[in-house]
Amino acid sequence: MKYSKFIVALVILLNTLFTAAVLYVFLRVGTEPTTLIGAWFAFTTGELWMLATIKKHEIRFGENEKNGGDNKDGI
Repeated sequence: MKYSKFIVALVILLNTLFTAAVLYVFLRVGTEPTTLIGAWFAFTTGELWMLATIKKHEIRFGENEKNGGDNKDGI
C-alpha cells in the first residue's frame, strides 16, 4: 500500500483547510453549517477507517503467506 501515507497526510491537510473555511464562514455569516460539518468529518473518518482495514488485511495476508498459506480467517 504505497499511497497510504500520502492519503493520511492529504486527509489531515483537507480537514485543516475545511476547518479554517468553516471558521471563516462562521465569522462572516454568524451561523455554522452543522450538517456539512458532520457529513465532511464522517466522510473523512470513514475513508481513514477503510484504509486502516485494508492495511490490517494486507498485514494479516502477508503473515498468512509466510506461515504456509493456511487461511483460517477466511480472508
